[in-house]
Amino acid sequence: MFMKKTFVTKEQIEEITKHYPTPFHIYDEKGIRENARKLKQAFSWNKGFKEYFAVKATPNPFILNMLREEGCGVDCSSYTELMLSEALDFSGHEIMFSSNATPAEDFKKARELNAIINLDDFTHIDFLEKVAGIPEVISCRYNPGGVFKATNGIMDNPGDAKYGFTKQQLIDGFLLLKEKGAKKFGIHSFLASNTISNEYYPTLAGILFELAVELREKTGVDIQFINLSGGIGIPYRPEEKANDILAIGEGVRKVYEKILVPAGMGDVAIYTELGRFMLGPYGHLIAKAVHEKHIYKEYIGLDASAVDLMRPAMYGAYHHITVLGKENDAHDHVYDITGSLCENNDKFAIDRELPKIEIGDYLVIHDTGAHGYAMGYNYNGKLKSAELLLKENGSVQLIRRAETPKDYFATFDFSDILKNMKY
Repeated sequence: MFMKKTFVTKEQIEEITKHYPTPFHIYDEKGIRENARKLKQAFSWNKGFKEYFAVKATPNPFILNMLREEGCGVDCSSYTELMLSEALDFSGHEIMFSSNATPAEDFKKARELNAIINLDDFTHIDFLEKVAGIPEVISCRYNPGGVFKATNGIMDNPGDAKYGFTKQQLIDGFLLLKEKGAKKFGIHSFLASNTISNEYYPTLAGILFELAVELREKTGVDIQFINLSGGIGIPYRPEEKANDILAIGEGVRKVYEKILVPAGMGDVAIYTELGRFMLGPYGHLIAKAVHEKHIYKEYIGLDASAVDLMRPAMYGAYHHITVLGKENDAHDHVYDITGSLCENNDKFAIDRELPKIEIGDYLVIHDTGAHGYAMGYNYNGKLKSAELLLKENGSVQLIRRAETPKDYFATFDFSDILKNMKY
């Protein structure tokens, strides 16, 4: 049976829970930093390379500061993400603003920070000019339509996605932006999500590099960067093979030298906007078994719920589970692992083969470092958990406290209707 290794032990969790009760998300500083350095190494051949970490994946200031120390910028998609980045002293072209159906105030904030704005739609050109003005450096998002394929088959269906310009809109858009004062341009595209394939980025790069050459020929604009965005995935299932970022970087280099260099565009910078790849494997949701139920199936109820990790309930997504201290025990029991929400889809696993679980056992739910805590919510009045950082020296740092009932009711602070509430 395929297994995943945890970056914490039962003994560590028993010590941590003396100070921080479950459930909580915990992140591995050593793994995050090593991964960021490996990404930088993979694209070191490109002088202008920069990773813009997708803030939406893990919007925690301690994590963002750590990545900044490793040379990363930030990719923001909302006003509050821009505010968070500003508070951490990211500024100017350290910030990429990629949004859709964008409110005017968001564009204004991005312009105030001199962020690189990545437009999602042709109609946004006039809208941006009206509400905030056209900057000298600007990017546009491309959607080729149809089905996106690599040699290993269909990867995704961009023609069904709400994002981006068509090619003709991109040509017309660059000409219009140039007319309105833009001087330096970028191209962005995201064609497939969570790919477990070293082919995805090189294939996408080939499409965008050829597009860049065509756009320069037809519009005469100065294309300074090409943003490959996200899409590099992680192996949620233990039998899946992880992407090799060094091989991916080399694949992009070969396509770059084949297409851009002969076209006289060998100075174009490559950008990435990775969230899941940067953080996903380096986060665990730690929960405790608090109930068991024996009816038509066997159930184990945790003190965590979909509030803490929505992906299994929302997508039916697989997250591997380890029962701490029982890593080498036979997986001879079949359970549904559930939370306590009043929703039947509040399950972390269905018919999962695991060791026998006792009340009080600690369970590690793997690969929650991205799109884990960030997607949480407060249904049933459930409160969001704490976030902890396992430091490189082995110590543990609280990087977000758990919510309290006072936090939950704080948005009624304009009224005295709950004045008798006792916290």
